[in-house]
Amino acid sequence: MNEVTQDFIVVGAGVMGLATAAQLLKEGATVTILERAKVGQESSWAGGGILSALCPWDYPDSVTQLTEYSAAMFSAWVAELYASTGIDAEYVVSGMLVLPPYHIEAAQRWERSHRVNAEADALTQSVPLSEQIDPLHLTMEHSLFLPHIAQVRNPRLLRALYHQVGQLGGRIIEHCEVQEIIAQHHRVHSLRTSCGKYCAADFVITAGAWSKQVLGKHALSLEIKPIRGQMLLYKFEESPLRSILLQGDVYLIPRRDGHLLVGSTLEDVGFNKQTTLAAHEHLSGRAQKLLPQLKGRPLIKHWAGLRPGSPHNIPAIGRHPLLNNLFINSGQFRYGVTMAPGSAKMLLNEIMGRAQPFDISPYQKGWGVD
Repeated sequence: MNEVTQDFIVVGAGVMGLATAAQLLKEGATVTILERAKVGQESSWAGGGILSALCPWDYPDSVTQLTEYSAAMFSAWVAELYASTGIDAEYVVSGMLVLPPYHIEAAQRWERSHRVNAEADALTQSVPLSEQIDPLHLTMEHSLFLPHIAQVRNPRLLRALYHQVGQLGGRIIEHCEVQEIIAQHHRVHSLRTSCGKYCAADFVITAGAWSKQVLGKHALSLEIKPIRGQMLLYKFEESPLRSILLQGDVYLIPRRDGHLLVGSTLEDVGFNKQTTLAAHEHLSGRAQKLLPQLKGRPLIKHWAGLRPGSPHNIPAIGRHPLLNNLFINSGQFRYGVTMAPGSAKMLLNEIMGRAQPFDISPYQKGWGVD
């Protein structure tokens, strides 16, 4: 048995676990991360890295407030990671072009309330030449360009965080699955895992889609479940897009090196991470209508990830209502990478008893305990 030799055990080594561990390590805490598989190889790796809610006017304020707070941290965050690790996460303010159909009146209200200077009919911002978009398939009259939207390359961000955690003295144990949380007297005593029993002063669950399974009976009424998302990857010598392109449930993300990501599906299929022909045909067909140059271009890769789905995309962040040394930072659903630095900072504030940037009570209501 591993007796109490660390201040914190963090369960899950995706972007949320790594970011949370780094915050705690910077405070001088000793931290061990337990990861059921390999570091950063689940939902965090699989996503596209758009640093915004896709259509923010379609989400409750508790989602957009957190995405905006967290996205504003990214420039400094990735610069710090680059300075300490030498790994460039490729943070780029590329903007995002939103194509109809979308809720135009809701978008206009959101622009006014958030003082966002969105640019209408800004097609030339996102493609070098207008003929690269097929006008038969797009109605550009009500297109909306959001110039402040940025992106990051998830795998590179995860590598940088992994290296930073190691530099700060964190310990990461892979292939170590939590099987039971052992609690008594309103505290977690230890974790029974596939590689032994672990003790610490405090525990943090950042296990993404597996968070409810890790919590077991201690999940209470918390609703976090896996939602599969599938992505396609193509490669150009030079990307025909300058900005992210979004229409409905499909987006195209251009990378600096000519790679182009196409996503994404939302599938409630449990822990099934298999890719499907139906998703490939849906995504490639929609993408080719948006960008005809994709027709006949070979597919580089097709993958799937399991997002931690939560009601209305509202995550769970904070202390467990019944176990006073157990914390959670999970359920960010589609926006785990976007919300990562902000969520980690807010959880640190909760643990340390510090002031929060805004009301965090919406992220503590999912337990079903008054």
